[in-house]
Amino acid sequence: MSVREDVLKIFENGRGEYFSGEELAVRLNVSRTAVWKAVRQLESEGYEFDAVSGRGYSLSKTCDVISKRGIEKHLGDDAKYFDINVYKTVTSTNTLLKEMAANGAAEGTVIVAAEQTAGKGRMSRRFVSPYGTGLYLSILLRPKINADEALFITTAAAVAVARTVEEVSGKSVGIKWVNDVFMDGRKICGILTEASFDMESGRLEYAICGIGVNILTPKGGFPEEIKNIAGAVFDEQPSFDAKNRIAAGIIEKFTEYYKRLPEHAFFEEYKKRSVTAGKRITVLGSDEPRSATAVEIDESCQLVVRYDDGSECALNSGEVSIRN
Repeated sequence: MSVREDVLKIFENGRGEYFSGEELAVRLNVSRTAVWKAVRQLESEGYEFDAVSGRGYSLSKTCDVISKRGIEKHLGDDAKYFDINVYKTVTSTNTLLKEMAANGAAEGTVIVAAEQTAGKGRMSRRFVSPYGTGLYLSILLRPKINADEALFITTAAAVAVARTVEEVSGKSVGIKWVNDVFMDGRKICGILTEASFDMESGRLEYAICGIGVNILTPKGGFPEEIKNIAGAVFDEQPSFDAKNRIAAGIIEKFTEYYKRLPEHAFFEEYKKRSVTAGKRITVLGSDEPRSATAVEIDESCQLVVRYDDGSECALNSGEVSIRN
């Protein structure tokens, strides 16, 4: 572990405490110059410190830089079950993790980024992923399930996000079928699950669950095409390390559900948080959009819809929009 990583670990674990350069040097058995260089390097990476004469440095309470140490701190003992990799910028966390999966990466490998230059959502849409205002993470899974059960990964992740954001923000959070998380009528999170299948067995070789959360509204607002839809968890920068806490919460809660995936332990929470059931909707897909009523979400997490001609069907894929 480098001096920078050692120094960061001390500041993360003692957020709000002050540490003098001399104290850090003694604890790490390095020179004060090495400590000073480590602090300056962290500052260049976006970490903010409060300095008080005679007391030393303290990691600012408003500092919200994503870090491996910061996430692991909130995971506690559970951190040992994950290989967490944090990047400032990637093309796409899903794309990077798929490459690692193909090369034999283990289940529990996690990619977290502060920015994506080629983030992607469902239906091959661009997922806006600006630096500093969002949290973008992907989790590698190697589940022993059939292809038709992959939907449960997405729905379990949606509940994990909703519960975590609700705990951290104190605001109510809902889920729009199948994978969009909403707060105050606006989408704050999208989820994209991609998988590789064994054609002979019909089972998944691996799955990548990608999650993007809007923590803050980007400077200048969201792009024109999504400005009336997208929202953010916070109106202003919170006075705690929100991104690390939310990342850890999502990983922890999703893993709880994933371990019990065949039991559908997440289902009641998913159904309770639905903002789709009972609403007038438009069903989108390869055919012409069709008006319908969302009847319910069944135990397979399919959306049962009743079209205007009276016919019903259960959707296990596709997209719907809620009509005002």
